Amino acid sequence: MALGRYSRVDGRRSSSTSSTVVFVVFIGLCLVGVWMMTSSSIVPAVQNVDDTKNEVQTQLKEIGATSKSNGISEEETSSESESNTRSDTYSDVESNASSNTNSDNTSGENTSRDVNSNSRGGDENKSQSKNFHEDNPGTLPEDSTEGDNVKVSSNERTISQPEKTSQGSADYNLEQKPAKQSRDQLINLEERPKSGTGYEEDTKEDVVSNTKDQESKVSENQSETDEKNSVDEKSYSKGQGDSEDDLKATTSKSNEEKDKPENSSEPENKDKSKTEDTIQEKSEEISSEKNDLLPSAAQSELLNETMDADVRWKTQAAESKKEAEKSEPARITGSGWKVCNVTAGPDYIPCLDNLQAIRSLRSRGHFQHRERHCPDDPPTCLVSLPENYQRSIQWPTSREKIWYHNVPHTQLAEYKGHQNWVKVSGEYLAFPGGGTQMIRGALTYIDTIQKFVPDIAWGKQSRVALDVGCGVASFGGFLFDRDSLVMSFAPKDEHQAQVQFALERGIPAIVSVMGTKRLPFPGKVFDVVHCARCRVPWHAEGGKLLLELNRVLRPGGYFVWSATPVYEKEPEDVQIWEAMKKLLKAICWEVISIYKDKKNRVGVAVFKKPYSNECYEKRSEEEPPLCKDSDDPNASWNVPLQACMHKIPTGATERGSKWPEQWPARMEKPPYWLLSSQVGIYGKPAPDDFVADYKHWKRVVSTLYVTGMGIDWSTVRNVMDMRAIYGGFAAALREMKVWVMNVVNIDSPDTLPIIYERGLIGMYHDWCESFNTYPRTYDLIHADHLFSYIKTKCNFEALVVEVDRILRPEGKLIVRDTVQIISELETMYKSMQWDVRMTYAKDTEGFLCVQKSMWRPREAITLPYAIADKADIAREMKLKEDLKKIPRGNKRSSKSKSKRKREKAG
Repeated sequence: MALGRYSRVDGRRSSSTSSTVVFVVFIGLCLVGVWMMTSSSIVPAVQNVDDTKNEVQTQLKEIGATSKSNGISEEETSSESESNTRSDTYSDVESNASSNTNSDNTSGENTSRDVNSNSRGGDENKSQSKNFHEDNPGTLPEDSTEGDNVKVSSNERTISQPEKTSQGSADYNLEQKPAKQSRDQLINLEERPKSGTGYEEDTKEDVVSNTKDQESKVSENQSETDEKNSVDEKSYSKGQGDSEDDLKATTSKSNEEKDKPENSSEPENKDKSKTEDTIQEKSEEISSEKNDLLPSAAQSELLNETMDADVRWKTQAAESKKEAEKSEPARITGSGWKVCNVTAGPDYIPCLDNLQAIRSLRSRGHFQHRERHCPDDPPTCLVSLPENYQRSIQWPTSREKIWYHNVPHTQLAEYKGHQNWVKVSGEYLAFPGGGTQMIRGALTYIDTIQKFVPDIAWGKQSRVALDVGCGVASFGGFLFDRDSLVMSFAPKDEHQAQVQFALERGIPAIVSVMGTKRLPFPGKVFDVVHCARCRVPWHAEGGKLLLELNRVLRPGGYFVWSATPVYEKEPEDVQIWEAMKKLLKAICWEVISIYKDKKNRVGVAVFKKPYSNECYEKRSEEEPPLCKDSDDPNASWNVPLQACMHKIPTGATERGSKWPEQWPARMEKPPYWLLSSQVGIYGKPAPDDFVADYKHWKRVVSTLYVTGMGIDWSTVRNVMDMRAIYGGFAAALREMKVWVMNVVNIDSPDTLPIIYERGLIGMYHDWCESFNTYPRTYDLIHADHLFSYIKTKCNFEALVVEVDRILRPEGKLIVRDTVQIISELETMYKSMQWDVRMTYAKDTEGFLCVQKSMWRPREAITLPYAIADKADIAREMKLKEDLKKIPRGNKRSSKSKSKRKREKAG
């Protein structure tokens, strides 16, 4: 019934008033009874009973009307004055009732607070600015914060607007745009009916009309009070250790049958029906699109995951046959944070700077020292900031220049400055847009490739590319102008901060190396693989490294190689070129184009992977061999490299047997290989699941993230979705000038191929370990029900610290998780001096948006495994000296012995 749906709105505000009414009526009746018994005349006593009843009713009307309104109208004020004149005789009754109420029930304080607050007048309330404050509700009990928090309750959601604290948090003025249905409409929804037709009349009809009805009302109100107390016991609060200045959003549930008055008269029902119609009419325009912004798991199929519903959903852990280490959940300290004292300082990457593990390696010949070596106990200290660090320059200006003090490394500029990579220019590091192979600029280079290979069709046929040995990632940075998305990677090597430069510029990149293990991507996902003078020995060891590219390259995809062996005539280059031609023929890659620019001394060779197994079957020699059928090409987490080729899929419903839809159609359309017979993550047939997920995130992003949270999206460029599922969150941000790193946990359903199929990028990761990126590289991080999962699996506090490490100062973290997790995260990030911008709770589900500050602790803690010893320092110094000896410029000579020795040593 419609009345019951919104009755909780009235019931919540009038619970304390109902308690007062109970005592007023009860005390009044007792006094009247005593007076009647002691009276000498029966007839006057009866007459006085009626008079008493009428005057008590008048006062009850005034109390009820006052408690149910934010402001008191002129009519109500006049009525109250008249009532006080007529009821002086009963002032003692009200005083006694109030005294008894305060001693027995704290809700009496609430009534007093409401009356005093309302006595200031309705005009003051109406003039209040509808601003969204950054600070959130704290630990005050719900009855003590009524009137402070603005709440909207329905079957779908509960949202609270927190009060601004004394900390001086900034306000975010949100425009009220009914067409876009902003968050203000949710916040203001409750205020509208109060000034609407039928609200005051509803109050007047709630008064008892005879002694029998009074007794019934006493019983009914007492029942409602008990019910309210029961609900309040389940309310969401943070605990006793929190500040009273912080107000906490609370959960609420509507109960249609219990909130409906049992003894309501027909006029009363009509007036309440009017109230219901008013509320529903003014909320219909937003309820259809916002009813599932944060639904409970029971109310929304989109949040009710059924991961084990279909065995077809593999996990990366199962595919890679690797079990992640488990440990007891960490104790949440909430205070006592310390800065990590490590040799890498502000550039610390825990799994790549484990110097103790690196020193114990038996060999470095295959770049083992650049691979992941995570500490047994992940760090729980905070990474320091570079001196004079400041907010990153916004995209697209950041593609041309960045602040020098944010990445204060000049070695790459000294070594590669003549090749147009990066130059020091005052307080900036400038990126001319070229490189060793892009002398006339990256865009000219990109367009030249398409000129000689029209089928590559950047931004249509070719949407997702992999850039190997990316340098400062200018190739990927300028392909944005052609609507292509590039995953760039390079090792944390002697050049210093290649990937850090790329990320500071706003270009997708990770720290990785082609060493002894597979890259963290599924098989057959990249449309193009690019390598510009990446110095990778593709032909060595049976072509093991080139065969890794063959694994991740889509059938029919292109390999673009612009390196010295393509155009130089030095003996070593000629030898490499001949070995490459032989290897490329053996793996059936077709030569599409070889372009040489003699004037600029550069060249580009483009090869194409076959669409079928026909060439494999016709080879005279089975070298390299085909991989065993048991070898899963999607398994990549800690899987050793193998010198074999995986067969090309041929079935009509197998992934890789067809090219995806052209961009941007591929983003919205379910992949052809996603079958209806397969159950999706949320329990629907997989294609329907895909569509529902996309619609869900489009609605959430457009109505809450973009317009309802006060985020200046012009400052957001690098975004991470820590638990991506289908990539719906990233797809919903397509119109924004951002890129999203979609992360799929290794023991979650393996949906990463779907993400690539729709033209987005991502990688596998185990969030029990640190991520392969430099500190301060993401502007916004999104975590949908990740923290609650990690808490049952590994070190919860370490993940909280990892988010702090990779998020830029003033960056935002958006978390959707259980109420308990939201409360814990809020406590921990507050202790790091982060600003809480928004909290939200509904049933067991919660929402949190926080902003990282510049604060760093003064006290430090040393991590012995990340401290360099004398041998490490000597090795680093020798490496720098070897770099200085390498010839510069376009004129190349044969590699010196020192260079070959350096490459062999890594």
